[in-house]
Amino acid sequence: MFSYRHAFHAGNHADVLKHFIQVQLHKYMNQKDTAYTYIDTHAGAGVYALDSAQAVKSGEYVDGIARLWGRDDLPPALADYVNLVRTLNPSGKLRWYPGSPWVADAEARLEDRLRLFELHPADIRVLAENVRKLEAHHAEQGERARGRRILVEHADGFHGLKALLPPPSRRALVLIDPPYEVKLDYKHVRDALEEALKRFPAGMYAVWYPVLQRMESRQFPDRLKRLPAKEWLHVTLSVAGPRADGNGLHSSGMFILNPPYTLEAILRETMPYLVQVLGQDAGATFRIEKGTQVTGAVAAHSGPRQPVGNARRASPLSGGGSLRLPGQAFGDGARTRKEGEGADQRAPRAPRTEAKGAPRGPVKRNGSGRS
Repeated sequence: MFSYRHAFHAGNHADVLKHFIQVQLHKYMNQKDTAYTYIDTHAGAGVYALDSAQAVKSGEYVDGIARLWGRDDLPPALADYVNLVRTLNPSGKLRWYPGSPWVADAEARLEDRLRLFELHPADIRVLAENVRKLEAHHAEQGERARGRRILVEHADGFHGLKALLPPPSRRALVLIDPPYEVKLDYKHVRDALEEALKRFPAGMYAVWYPVLQRMESRQFPDRLKRLPAKEWLHVTLSVAGPRADGNGLHSSGMFILNPPYTLEAILRETMPYLVQVLGQDAGATFRIEKGTQVTGAVAAHSGPRQPVGNARRASPLSGGGSLRLPGQAFGDGARTRKEGEGADQRAPRAPRTEAKGAPRGPVKRNGSGRS
């Protein structure tokens, strides 16, 4: 169970999706004065060296963060994310990549609390050392929090989450992204969320998962839609079509329970750009859907398979023309599903334009691993 090391996959397309959304979740939480608790159930090492043996061996960051590094046309949400990565690389050379704990520390305020769980024996040591350095840096800057702002625990985050809910301030942002090394991880995520919603239904819960051919992955979003959260928002990013052998990570998703009301519009602005810049072949696409809690009557419906929840079709992007309107023939534009089925959209395959000097690596089709 400890074979997974995120150092091989740091900065790949799945990390881009997860972390640009995480930045926006923190920005939304920061709008209220009341402090909140950030809980990371599978924190990893915190910071990753892109010139390490693991990162160089996989090279996945080349088709992820490196494709955004030199761009000067980033949408606002991606600019927020890339600028955060730049603070970790003051020389201007892309060498270090922040994991979710570092993103949380950079975006959260001094009064907010970070609770980090990691079970891997090697990563927990690295994480603890990175947190020690972060706290020393804050102290040098004269920033002193009341009490312990960051706590690191060598424990199973699925179990550790229970003890922290509800948080003292009654505000929480929870990130759950296990390795999914074993099939039971999908069940563990759902069970942990079900318990968390009983303890603290008002929390914001963000789940990353790999979009794979295995049954557990295909059924995962529908199972999350049945959880007793008031609202949900689901987005997936595919950088390539699936391979014939079913191997490789070409697509990943983020599922947010009790999402910010502002996030859907941000995704509709940002996802077509990501497909255009990170896409590796004609199979690159994205999907956005949203809905509310499923009632027992709907869940028990026995007719032809219907979408779970009240997922609504995406509205066209303003001014871009990148989604097919009702009655419009399929062409080079994006593809939209039937009413009630969410949206499966392909950005226009316009020629790429990159800023002068932007890193551009070889196209990779066999990356794997979660972010």
